[in-house]
Amino acid sequence: MDVLTQNFSLYANGFLGTVELTVYSGLLALAVGIVIAGFRVSPVRSLRVFGTAWVTVLRNTPLTLLFFAVLLGLPRFGIILPFKTFAVSALTAYTSAFICEAVRSGINTVPGGQGEAARSLGMTFGQTLSLVVMPQAFRAVIPPVGSTLIALAKNSAIAGSFSVTELLGTYRPLNELGYSIVWTFVWIAVGYLVITLSISALFNALEKHFGAAR
Repeated sequence: MDVLTQNFSLYANGFLGTVELTVYSGLLALAVGIVIAGFRVSPVRSLRVFGTAWVTVLRNTPLTLLFFAVLLGLPRFGIILPFKTFAVSALTAYTSAFICEAVRSGINTVPGGQGEAARSLGMTFGQTLSLVVMPQAFRAVIPPVGSTLIALAKNSAIAGSFSVTELLGTYRPLNELGYSIVWTFVWIAVGYLVITLSISALFNALEKHFGAAR
């Protein structure tokens, strides 16, 4: 218990760092993932190709390698940003590929007749997708999106290796101070449990609220 009480500010900063990475990356990944999912089901071939390439490349690239590509590659093009911004960019891109597939699977659960009926009324593809298909697909995508965001919270630990303040990285200074490595990691694990269980509770509430057709 001493390792927590005597170093509470260190744990708190790491915890808040992980929360910030999760929230910022999660919101951006949701936005990007939904857009890419729209590309993947678009009638425009170039958009489908782009969406497929985005998902294929990012889902099959190790996240650590993606961090190196963002942190070391972008500055070569004159893009200099804080490490946290680079970390959010890498986590957003990686997670958006999984969000995209979750959303696309939800779109595929909507009967094709719904889209045909909307088009027969003169609605455009964008209107059909946003006003007819997505509201019906929303219920189906809640569980997989929740699982993806829980994975994002845990994946954010990689950012600590790139000079970004986050929860897992607190073990280094504590280890140097001579605290028990076991208890150090116990409290780190508790912090991650608080974050992931909060996300799980949020999405369970959403699933209960929207799960039944109204």
